[in-house]
Amino acid sequence: MSDVLDVKVWRGTVEGSFSTYRVPRQASQTVLDVVTYIQRVLDPSLSYRFACRVGMCGSCAMTVNGIARWTCRTHVAKVAKGDALEIAPLSNLPVIKDLATDMSEFFDKWARAQGQFKGKLTRHDEFAQVEPASKARVAASAGIECIGCGVCYASCDVVAWRPEFLGPAALNRAWTLVNDERDVAGAERLRAVAGDAGCHSCHTQGSCSERCPKQIAPTAGIAGLKRMVAKAAVRGTL
Repeated sequence: MSDVLDVKVWRGTVEGSFSTYRVPRQASQTVLDVVTYIQRVLDPSLSYRFACRVGMCGSCAMTVNGIARWTCRTHVAKVAKGDALEIAPLSNLPVIKDLATDMSEFFDKWARAQGQFKGKLTRHDEFAQVEPASKARVAASAGIECIGCGVCYASCDVVAWRPEFLGPAALNRAWTLVNDERDVAGAERLRAVAGDAGCHSCHTQGSCSERCPKQIAPTAGIAGLKRMVAKAAVRGTL
């Protein structure tokens, strides 16, 4: 292993190509460190997105050696192939420029899955009390830590095959809300995820669960939505 990395970085838009940069190798170096070095030292025209650098915002997600990852918490030592790295924008999203993708459709699908909490209490009411150990609260808690990074969406083959599919993140959000006893839009939300673009389009391949940096399992939540939708259909409430 040398003290220099050969880094191939996607440049341009959909019709772009890879450019190669030589980057000094450092101890505890992250992939985001590599991209930042290229932009600040070697090529200031490189476009990419990041914010918190500590695994909270999700904005630094990119494709690293063919796999979608958050780059601020991904160490080069764990993903480099020898002294080589290949860094590209996330799949299944339009490329704005270089490593920056347009997340509009990702969040539009979140909205189409009725991913907004809708409660009935006002600021004048007492706080709702939710039992932490209740079955519904435990189910919601399993998916609540999503940071909207898009890694699951970029890893989903169904999104690639069927662009109208709502995707793992949007459906995971719907799952957390249908299990929130304070929310009053459950029936409306189940109708939103029951169509051809919804939960039943998931093939349960598990790429989203395997690659989620927050260890969420969207496939589990989607399976739960399938059960809820089926029960609602049988009861005639869908």
